[in-house]
Amino acid sequence: MTDDSPGPPAPDLDRALFREVAGRFATGVAIVTTVADGADHAMTVNAFTSVSLEPLLVLVCVERVARFHDVVLAAGRWAVSVLAADMRDASEWFATRGRALDGGLRRWPHTRGPATGAAVLDGALGVLECRTHAVHDGGDHSIVVGEVLTLQVPDPDGRPLIYYGGAYHAL
Repeated sequence: MTDDSPGPPAPDLDRALFREVAGRFATGVAIVTTVADGADHAMTVNAFTSVSLEPLLVLVCVERVARFHDVVLAAGRWAVSVLAADMRDASEWFATRGRALDGGLRRWPHTRGPATGAAVLDGALGVLECRTHAVHDGGDHSIVVGEVLTLQVPDPDGRPLIYYGGAYHAL
């Protein structure tokens, strides 16, 4: 039998140290896109992972104060473009807070996903289109779980963009 009681509160931990420790876990980089009221919206994420094979589920974590948060929740459909090593500029652009929304995707060639209508970046290593399956509280983020609707591997031999220790890298 397990004890489900919450236990003692966590001690006050240094948030800067937390970021440093968490940054020791290398992650891939992706751009999540959606369409709302005819306008494109996009955000860089490194909190993306597979969740389940039955059904096919993935998750992304979206900061609650980000403009993208309410838009992706309202849209209910979104796409994930897994970035190649040469797509750092796109990652940096879509991670920029307060950037202009109008025409932001024009700088990067893209097509529309057939299941979501969301922008899918040309040159991505992998692409998933999703329908929101569940949303969970994640503190200052929402954990958005998506049911995978379509899959593509446009560049099976490409090299991924990696984020580690607060900096971009390539394999």
